[in-house]
Amino acid sequence: MEAARNLVLLVVLVLVAVEVSNAQTICNVSVNNLMTCKPAVTKPNPARPTQTCCSVLSHADLGCLCSYKNSNLLPSLGIDPNLAMQLPAKCKLPHPANC
Repeated sequence: MEAARNLVLLVVLVLVAVEVSNAQTICNVSVNNLMTCKPAVTKPNPARPTQTCCSVLSHADLGCLCSYKNSNLLPSLGIDPNLAMQLPAKCKLPHPANC
């Protein structure tokens, strides 16, 4: 569960980076594609992750995304880190080791 939460945080950070530069790629996924997950990691009423969001995550380097888990950027963008960490489990994706 901890690994999944860390992964979701990384995804959220990537989503933030998409807002900065739509042409940028983070952890093998374009920031623009990562933004498809933002509704699932935003309070107060997070949406279920869409098939598109889960597909994007399935192509991402999840271990790389975990490197963003301790950033203060997510909360500043309205992204709930706890919700972000739940995305891999909700998408039925494997959790990266040491995340």
